[in-house]
Amino acid sequence: MRYKANKQTYGSSTYSTPSYNYGTTNTDVRYQSGYIKSNGTYVDGHYKTNNNGTNWDNFSTTPNYNPYTGSTGTKAQDYSSGAYNYGQGQIIQTGPKGGQYYINSNGNKTYFPKRSTNGW
Repeated sequence: MRYKANKQTYGSSTYSTPSYNYGTTNTDVRYQSGYIKSNGTYVDGHYKTNNNGTNWDNFSTTPNYNPYTGSTGTKAQDYSSGAYNYGQGQIIQTGPKGGQYYINSNGNKTYFPKRSTNGW
C-alpha cells in the first residue's frame, strides 16, 4: 500500500505529515478459515494474499505492510540477496508448483524465498 503525504497550510508555513511506502502489497486477498495442522496445532483464521507466483507482494515479505495485523513483513523477497540466508548447507529441492524447500531436522519440508540455483 502506498500513502501520499497530506499537506495542510497554516499561515505562511506548510505542514506535511510523513509519507509511508509499505512496498507493493497485493490487494487481492482472501480469508483463510482456521484449521488444524497435521501435527495437531490449531491455526487461527486470517487474511492472506492470493497466490500469484511471487512473494514480492505478500504480507509476510519485507518491506510490505499487513493492514489486518498492523505488522511489516520479515521474509526476504524471491531472488533477493536475503533469500540466500535460508537453508544454508541444506540440499535444496523444488516442489511441483516451483517453491523451493529443504528437509529440516524433523523430516518436514521447510519452504523459503526462491533463489537462483546457479548463483546470481
